[in-house]
Amino acid sequence: MLHRRRALAGTAAAIAALGLSTLPGTATAQEVPQSEIAAELPAGMLEAMERDLGLTRAEATARVANEAEASKVAPRLEESLGQEFGGAWVTGATAELVVATTDRDRAAEIERAGATPVVVEHSMAELDAVRAKLDQAAKGARNNSRAASLWYVDTKANSVVVHAQNAAKAEKFVAASGADADAVRVVTSDERPEPFYNLRGGDAYYMGSGGRCSVGFSVYRGSTPGFATAGHCGTRGTSTYGYNRAYQGAFQASSFPGNDMAWVAVNSNWTPTSYVNGSRYRVAGSRSAAVGSSICRSGSTTGWHCGYVQQYNSTVRYPQGTVYGLVRTSVCAEPGDSGGSFISGSQAQGVTSGGSGNCSSGGTTYHQPINEILNTYGLSLVTG
Repeated sequence: MLHRRRALAGTAAAIAALGLSTLPGTATAQEVPQSEIAAELPAGMLEAMERDLGLTRAEATARVANEAEASKVAPRLEESLGQEFGGAWVTGATAELVVATTDRDRAAEIERAGATPVVVEHSMAELDAVRAKLDQAAKGARNNSRAASLWYVDTKANSVVVHAQNAAKAEKFVAASGADADAVRVVTSDERPEPFYNLRGGDAYYMGSGGRCSVGFSVYRGSTPGFATAGHCGTRGTSTYGYNRAYQGAFQASSFPGNDMAWVAVNSNWTPTSYVNGSRYRVAGSRSAAVGSSICRSGSTTGWHCGYVQQYNSTVRYPQGTVYGLVRTSVCAEPGDSGGSFISGSQAQGVTSGGSGNCSSGGTTYHQPINEILNTYGLSLVTG
């Protein structure tokens, strides 16, 4: 069982610096059975906390224990304080719990629960109402919401913070929303958040010049992320857009005919993964499967289909020219599946090139071996 101990001396100073009013009393937190907590934490997580948060091992284990306790105490106080609840947060190296209230008379209740009380002007309900008005204004067709890049409830500062490059425009946006301006703080900022997307084999991508193909496998060239795909999908410089039509990147190199291989470098919004769409298993490597092995393919038109490896080093004469060194399989495919993942077990095999037939009547499909693509362009395969 964990016992209370006095909060860090720096807690009150940190709160005062925010312009909040601390109440007298002894803040309490939780003593930590260090050896038990340390034993339960994954080694990598503990090392990352030391490295990224600048904590000692003792502080890291204490922090985890106190954060767990805070996650239980804070909701109970929120329910108890009701409309007078002003938010909760942890502070200090070992995460001492602080709970805010708009009513000074509720301080003793907060202390009895083991937290440091502070008095604030706005309740969480008031701040949430301000944020909600900004959210609603951003949905309007005639608003000036683009003047602000993001906004959020800053519990410790007891305000709603709005980030914008142009403070004057952001203030107009706040005024137009009808929100209480006294509860809003505009911050001049160049921050422009953008969404992040996972890069998976088999996902669709679209070429800026027109058409759709499929991602083969996630790769890196040095520190540059990207994916391997079919060369006939685009030439060097062709821009690409992801399955969600968000801008993705551009072809860095492409070879077709002769070979049918290419790689695309993606921007920082896209995170390479070792997954193939439709499978929870990760790509573990790229060992070539023996003739007769089962092999499956994922593509953006027909999804997953499987067959067998039939022959290596096949020469195929497409209307656009001859391609050498392809692998022949009994897997079906259709237009749009080009470039998609061929995999046997957990081993990447290649990217879809072309074939005959379809996935209704059956067919034959050829793939460009992934190892040749990796070697030609100096790429490394992303594996689990």
